[in-house]
Amino acid sequence: MVKIVLTPEWFCGTDVFIELFSFIVLFLFLFLAIKNYKLNKNKKLLYLGLGFGLIALAQLASIITKLVLYYDIGPSQAIGQAIITTQFLSSVDIFYYAGFFFYRFLTLAGFYAIYRLPQKRLLWGDYALVGFFILLSALLSNEFFYLFHLTSFYLLLLIISAYSNIYKKNKFLNTKILITAFGILALSQIIYLFSKIGIIYVVANTLELVSYLILLFLIVRIFKHGKKKEPHGYNLKHAGYNPRKKERH
Repeated sequence: MVKIVLTPEWFCGTDVFIELFSFIVLFLFLFLAIKNYKLNKNKKLLYLGLGFGLIALAQLASIITKLVLYYDIGPSQAIGQAIITTQFLSSVDIFYYAGFFFYRFLTLAGFYAIYRLPQKRLLWGDYALVGFFILLSALLSNEFFYLFHLTSFYLLLLIISAYSNIYKKNKFLNTKILITAFGILALSQIIYLFSKIGIIYVVANTLELVSYLILLFLIVRIFKHGKKKEPHGYNLKHAGYNPRKKERH
């Protein structure tokens, strides 16, 4: 089987735990967005959560794929064996390529969804065109791994720019925390471009972990202070889209 992941052998398994942590954080953000929507009926916050939800599904796809790739025991062994013995697939590599395709596609779709939220509505044709390029990028990244990271970096730059404009209007700390998380995540995508060098991959993966730790801090902050009535910017809605009142210091 060809090597289709750039993870150093000594780091295998650790990256799965990082992705599992990322999945949990992203799922919590989705849960928080749904809970907030039920209270405030703010669809933009719901869509923000759904964007993170797509990225959470992407992490889950990567986790499952790597478990089959790294560990030949238990359910992973059963999945791998079923694929090897099927009459329709001649190699387990097809499962891995499909798994990583869904990881890339869902990640890019999630980033794009988050970017589009503060923008004006597009025509369906525009969405179809963007969807086509995301699909193309995800497919070609199997052969050209850097294409996925370049596309992710570009989308993250668009997200950072959009949220920076929001922060200029509301000055909420939650928005600033979100920008910081996206900024570190964008930096990790640039470093991933050099991830054929094992230690560079580890650095990029670690930065990705830091970005999700910051997002977890934001979630804890919202859970802790989100019920306060004072406009201090603790609620989920104060992560963006609410320029009416500035945070008091």
